[in-house]
Amino acid sequence: MPARGAKWGRVADQRVQQLQHQVRVKEERIVELETENSILHLKLAEYQEMIGKSNREATRFYFLYNEKQYLQRNIHSTLIKLYQVIQKLKQDIKEFHSSCLELIRNYQDQYRVCLSEIVTAVHRTQLYNEALQSHQSRAVHLEKCLQEINEQYQIEKQKRKLLHNSLVELKGNIRVHCRIRPLLPFDNEFDDPVQNRVYGPAESQRTVFGEIRPLLMSLLDGYNVCIMAYGQTGSGKSYTMLGPHLPDDPALSLDSHGDLGIIPRAAEELFRLISENPSRSPEVEVSIVEIYNNEIFDLLAKDSCTLVSGVKRDVITTKEGKKELSRLTYKSVSSAVALMGLVAGGLRLRVKHPTLVHTDSSRSHLVITVTLTAASPPDSSHQQPNPMLKELICPSAPRTAGGEGPRASRRASSPGAGPVGAAGPPRQAQARLQLVDLAGSECVGASGVTGLALRETSCINRSLAALADVLGALAERRGHVPYRNSRLTHFLQDSIGGDAKLLVMLCVSPCQKHLAETLQCLGFGSRARQVQRGQAKRGVPASGKSK
Repeated sequence: MPARGAKWGRVADQRVQQLQHQVRVKEERIVELETENSILHLKLAEYQEMIGKSNREATRFYFLYNEKQYLQRNIHSTLIKLYQVIQKLKQDIKEFHSSCLELIRNYQDQYRVCLSEIVTAVHRTQLYNEALQSHQSRAVHLEKCLQEINEQYQIEKQKRKLLHNSLVELKGNIRVHCRIRPLLPFDNEFDDPVQNRVYGPAESQRTVFGEIRPLLMSLLDGYNVCIMAYGQTGSGKSYTMLGPHLPDDPALSLDSHGDLGIIPRAAEELFRLISENPSRSPEVEVSIVEIYNNEIFDLLAKDSCTLVSGVKRDVITTKEGKKELSRLTYKSVSSAVALMGLVAGGLRLRVKHPTLVHTDSSRSHLVITVTLTAASPPDSSHQQPNPMLKELICPSAPRTAGGEGPRASRRASSPGAGPVGAAGPPRQAQARLQLVDLAGSECVGASGVTGLALRETSCINRSLAALADVLGALAERRGHVPYRNSRLTHFLQDSIGGDAKLLVMLCVSPCQKHLAETLQCLGFGSRARQVQRGQAKRGVPASGKSK
């Protein structure tokens, strides 16, 4: 029994294994059938899509067939109409053929006429070409003559500049003009004033500026120029420099009236002269400062609008030995209107107080600096050209970036001497025009000032006395010139004792009661006139940047 049980166990196991194998085979078959079923479903979907397309094509063919049947039904009548049209076209063709024959005969006649005219025109064109060649040769000759004339013009222009500046120098590099203002209602005098005149009371602003205009030509020729107005309070300094300054007209419009002063007229004349030579138009930048209580304030600084005056600046000495202001704001302008707009903004910040002598007395010295910057020849430092052909070259000065705010000088550095005639990057050359409206000297007893105004008067008088001391030292050729006794003289050191062309406009009152102040003013002018500095010179571009 045990053996039989083991045998049946083996048989059962084999049967189980057979059944399991059959199950696996069936499962694999099921998987295959499912795969085939999926494939068949996909094919069924494709066939259904094809059937749909076939149905749509059948529908389209059905409509085409109906349309064809419609056309066949109408083609007979169309053919009849077409036959009639063809018959008519044949008749038209016959008529057209006869017309063409007539046109061809006419064309042949016209062709012979045109051919004759063409031959005549060709002959005439040959004559014109010969004349054109003659004119072209003449034009080349005239162009060469024009070039020679232009070169002669440039040489004569340089000679004119040299003669102009020689004439200006013959008049003196330090000149003193005197202007007597007319009697005003508050003067309480009606006698004729003493005519110790250079510009009398009747002289117009135009006449005064006419004597100053040549200095602007020198400015464009590369010379530094300084024009300052000096005199007692109420003697007409601001009127001479600026013109009438009405409360409702702070911009001092160039078209508002004919009594414009030196500054707006100089701005207009400067840009007029620049426009005459657009190919060498320099960049024009402006700075405006006031010297108030012996401190210098930048009236164009961004923070100036929040202050009574401007932002305080200090006098520094550049590498070239020039006196400049640290971090001074310069703004670029391209017209006289833009320049006067900046001046108007500066005037609104200028300190003014009423006194017994003047109802709108300026309590500070105003200095407007206009700087011209232009490219100079890259080899001008190595060659020695004819002096009449030298280009505009002047010393460097610190600037502020982007037309405003602190910046270093934009003059390109000169790394070293190269061979004669060697090409290099263009350097920046500058010329400077300073327009100075000095505060008026005052007698404390006459002006009736007290407190802060008294301190202002004291600072004004001390700075003007320092200016007179500097001129006295220069006139007497002393070894030491006290520029540092005042911020005014320290800042204007290059203009007073340097190589600038200086014009001092003395403004005096015609009244007998102001005789002492008038004599003091004339004494100041006499002292300035005695200063001997030699010829004004153009500077040379700096070898590096000033900071």
